Amino acid sequence: MKFAVLDFETTGSQSSDEIIQAGLAIIEEDRTVSRIFGSLVNPGIPIPPFITGLTGISNEDVADAPSLEEMMMQLVPLLDDVVLVGHNVTFDFNFLQNALDRCGYLPFSGRILDTIHFLKICFPSLHTYQLGMVASQFGLTHDRPHQADSDALATAHVLLKCLEELDHLPLITVQRLSDLFTDEDSDLRWFFDGLRAERENRPLDETEDQGKIFFRQFALAVDDWTDMTPVRDEEDGNPLENVTFQQYMQQVRDNLSDTLPNYESREAQDLMFQEVMTALDEHKHLLIEAGTGTGKSLGYLLPSIYQSVKQEQKVMISTHTINLQEQLRDRDVPLLTKVIPFPFQAAVFKGRQHYLCLRKFEHKINRRDFSSPKEDVVTAAQMIVWLSQTKTGDDEELNLGGRSSDFWESVSSDSDSCIGRACPWFRKCFYHRARHEAGMADVVITNHSKLFTDVKANHQLLPVYENLVIDEAHQLEEVAGKHLGLNLKYFSIVHTLMRLYKDSRSGQLPAIRQILQGSGHEKASEWLSVVDHMLPDLLSVKEHWDRLSDQLFGLIPERGDALPGEAGQFTLRLSAAKKPKTWTALSEIEHQIYLTLGDLARQGDRLVSELREDLDDYSAEGLVTDLNGLFKDLASHREELHFFMSLDQEETVYWMEANSNYRSKSLQLYAVPIDVSAQLKALFFDKKQSVILTSATLSVDKSFQYMIDNLGLKEAAEQNKLNTVLLPSPFNYRDQALLIVPRNFPSVKGTVGDPLFVNTLVQSLADAALATQGRMMVLFTSYKMLRQVYEPLKDQLQSSDIHVLGQGMDGSSRTKLIRRFQESPGSVLLGTSSFWEGVDIPGEALSCLAIVRLPFQPPNHPLVEAKSELLQQQKKNPFMKLSVPQAVIRFKQGFGRLVRTASDRGIVIVYDTRVIESYYGKYFLHSLPGPKMEHMPVDHMVPRISEWLQAP
Repeated sequence: MKFAVLDFETTGSQSSDEIIQAGLAIIEEDRTVSRIFGSLVNPGIPIPPFITGLTGISNEDVADAPSLEEMMMQLVPLLDDVVLVGHNVTFDFNFLQNALDRCGYLPFSGRILDTIHFLKICFPSLHTYQLGMVASQFGLTHDRPHQADSDALATAHVLLKCLEELDHLPLITVQRLSDLFTDEDSDLRWFFDGLRAERENRPLDETEDQGKIFFRQFALAVDDWTDMTPVRDEEDGNPLENVTFQQYMQQVRDNLSDTLPNYESREAQDLMFQEVMTALDEHKHLLIEAGTGTGKSLGYLLPSIYQSVKQEQKVMISTHTINLQEQLRDRDVPLLTKVIPFPFQAAVFKGRQHYLCLRKFEHKINRRDFSSPKEDVVTAAQMIVWLSQTKTGDDEELNLGGRSSDFWESVSSDSDSCIGRACPWFRKCFYHRARHEAGMADVVITNHSKLFTDVKANHQLLPVYENLVIDEAHQLEEVAGKHLGLNLKYFSIVHTLMRLYKDSRSGQLPAIRQILQGSGHEKASEWLSVVDHMLPDLLSVKEHWDRLSDQLFGLIPERGDALPGEAGQFTLRLSAAKKPKTWTALSEIEHQIYLTLGDLARQGDRLVSELREDLDDYSAEGLVTDLNGLFKDLASHREELHFFMSLDQEETVYWMEANSNYRSKSLQLYAVPIDVSAQLKALFFDKKQSVILTSATLSVDKSFQYMIDNLGLKEAAEQNKLNTVLLPSPFNYRDQALLIVPRNFPSVKGTVGDPLFVNTLVQSLADAALATQGRMMVLFTSYKMLRQVYEPLKDQLQSSDIHVLGQGMDGSSRTKLIRRFQESPGSVLLGTSSFWEGVDIPGEALSCLAIVRLPFQPPNHPLVEAKSELLQQQKKNPFMKLSVPQAVIRFKQGFGRLVRTASDRGIVIVYDTRVIESYYGKYFLHSLPGPKMEHMPVDHMVPRISEWLQAP
């Protein structure tokens, strides 16, 4: 097989655009790159500036370049008898066909393969398929990204890497892949057929199968979880029997010094070790604020492991984001395994939907139950290879893009469709493995979401625990509201309906119908008539739900300050006292859904129990369990929708959200408790021996009162069962951060800036960006304002080679934008809400942070409104009790983006003069960890910035 790897640079992505450079790399049958062809092309039209910015190819470069016809005369002979390959090949192939046609050649009719498909299948856990990133991850030299010859060569090396990977896959995996593509009329089918034939004719190489377990025609990376043994032998006694916490920590510190060359003990971290241990020891709760650089993960992990092993009592650790959960597993626990002087076990346990159900997956690919075949076949191929690598079966390891999330939803584990010990896969099951590990572990790392799911399931999901550490605790109240309340999405109902019955060929009901038709069972015709009776009812529910969603969406006004496509761009609060005029008519549609779903659930339950009892068909067992789960889902959706539409709980706030891109299909219904403090108190602070809450932002103006009130810790504080600690910052903020307020800056009301405000802001940001050579992040509170600033700022900075990146401006995800910002030093990143926290850009990539407005939440958000009303009823001032503390915590999160390490140095500009003019401004400034603060006229700012950055 001879490959020709093609890449074009063009003036744009439309078929009417022109080629400005061509690159081709030829891979011979012995897998050597024998030739690289590269040529600039004169497009006959000006090259757009952004293309020059991307490729480095200017109008001057192509002025004397060959025409398209001249370049094609050299390129066409190289395409003889080759398999054409490209990275996202459709793009290059379309330009090639167009060029062949224009220059009078016959169209290319050979085989075409895409390296993106190969990367997905061969490296299912790569976090990106972007060529530059893949090349650097594989250690390939790719010295001129976005230049055609360099891209073609890099793509050729990526292809060779994939072919090498395919060579080492177990034969059974290759056979599975080939079977998977059998029905596809595609070049991938041709490729995998050839690979299979070649591998089946090759002598068996035992090394390919080393470490693999073969079961039901799959290669797996793990054996039965029932064979797992605890890390410590009970007969050896307790390794901490006569060891004090001080002795244990001394040993750990010595080992840390030996393991980490630059390890030095930090005052804040040492204090944290002690405070966490005291709280665990004395059965107290603890609020502990630990800023960036404290090393708070180790700060609570080391005492937790000591307590757990010494007392033989599990400690539960909960994080807000899966990211932090992964970081603890991949970075902190492996380090601790090296430095703790005895074996211990830390297990990560996520929500059940994160684990693959092997039974459902096997069933899906054996039946080829694909809703969008082309994409689903590649996703299935990706997962077949992943099964030979994964030890956890956790979806976070997989790079699932596009519609793959729907695929995952149909094969992920869930309690209602689990057949437990009756499942042939039970001993290999990833969810039961994680659960078993958690049961044996000393510390279990979970997330806030799972914590509340466990509470709602009467503590059936997590192992029993008495001590709990909550990291990222400033998020606890919001997560509690979402989980203790209700959030029903348009697609929650639609997916359940579709999985039951999509059309006569796909869905669980048609699948069971097929089995019943061939079963010859005496009750088969009776059961078939029940199934047939259900199908029109399911369609009728779908029609009614579509109608109801459409009409509910029609009630919601657009919110002015949200991203297009962002949840909450359209928001409407509802209450029993202020029902919309059409509510009675809408309730009638809901009543119809309620009745029909009630009938369906009853018929479904009866059918499932009869099939379980009487149908003795092994192949139907899993299907019947899945059906049972889906009917249970329908019953719970029915109750949730009914609860929402009744609007009758006084202590609950009801609202709807949607966005303009997907309209009624993006509809979300919320019913959330206004105040969760009493529930948190009852569920955690009254029940658990010790709850430790930590975050970089828990205090407001050095006081924890806001958190104590909102999280239900008042009684614990009064009974002296709560300790609060503000750790000193490990950084020298006075030398590392300068905060500037331009005191004569125009003020602005609302979410839109007037011309004076926008022009002054753009000019000031452009001047500051020149002084800091980009490396600047600008945080907005309103998307409208970001949009007002984006284009004019881009124009101002264009001539200085400083790129402006804007959230929501070119469809790039948050992760992509942050990566681009880090990779191109001369850039300015504009972001709204999701950029205020969780963005970690250490070093020089970020030297200046601009905060445009103080981050007050929109007062008209339904939850904020309802909380304010409650405070008013209690004769409290909602602004000082709610709005200011919330904004201060957010402000501290934003400020925390700047200094991430002891050597970072930079500037924060706060353009909102309320911070120095208003009576509440001091709460914002006093809450910061001590940066140098100055205010000055706008035109004095740039000289001061330059002076500060140049100071030694």
